[in-house]
Amino acid sequence: MRTAVINIKTDAKIKARAQKVAAQLGFSLSALINAYLRQLVKSKTVYFSLSSEKPTEYLLRSLAESEKDRKAGRVSPTFETAEDAIAWLKKTK
Repeated sequence: MRTAVINIKTDAKIKARAQKVAAQLGFSLSALINAYLRQLVKSKTVYFSLSSEKPTEYLLRSLAESEKDRKAGRVSPTFETAEDAIAWLKKTK
């Protein structure tokens, strides 16, 4: 098999953490990256999971506020064209 080298820049802490996770799974980081590249070529899709990410308090407050606005009817209608949206904005000033 002919191999090629890919050089990427990443945060040193991320690299170390990724190497640790790969080792815990019984793989090298290189093996996982190669598997990811093969899957990318095969499926032509990119998948990122944010399951371990938690929304910030600011985001949660913003979502709650927007939900209140939506329920109270303080939202714009849908528009067929940009011109319709602009006309609505001008009318509501």
